[in-house]
Amino acid sequence: MTVSVSARANRAAATAGARPVQDAAQCPYRLVLEHVTSRWGVLVLIELLERPYRFSELRRAVGRVSEKGVSEKMLTQTLQTLERDGLVHRDAKPVIPPRVDYSLTGLGREAAEQVRALAEWTKERMADVEAAREAYDEAREAYDEARQGCDEARALNPRAS
Repeated sequence: MTVSVSARANRAAATAGARPVQDAAQCPYRLVLEHVTSRWGVLVLIELLERPYRFSELRRAVGRVSEKGVSEKMLTQTLQTLERDGLVHRDAKPVIPPRVDYSLTGLGREAAEQVRALAEWTKERMADVEAAREAYDEAREAYDEARQGCDEARALNPRAS
């Protein structure tokens, strides 16, 4: 009899009184959350809030807000994933040359508005985040220096340990 890792983990968690571990099949919302909050998913959703885009336009728009532009492969994968989740609509028109437009569905617009609100909050609170990072770095540096001093003292006097 084979027992899955998550089944073993669930038994161990139950024995310890903790909540059971759930894998991706049991928590599909986690996958959607990963898709929506992925590096390119966030940028694509926010851009599509403004208007529908053709692929190359969307690639340029996303490239303007990221340090490195998004590759065609990554943008294609991101759009396909968001389309599968029901967030993006792909409209392929049967013309020559082919024309494909991407837009948000109602569900996608709702998700994109939430993501944009988080992005705006982050932008507004960046000074606080930077101050917290600086305080953390200073405290960490002081701790590391103190620890290094203790280690050096122990090395000089091994019997005192």
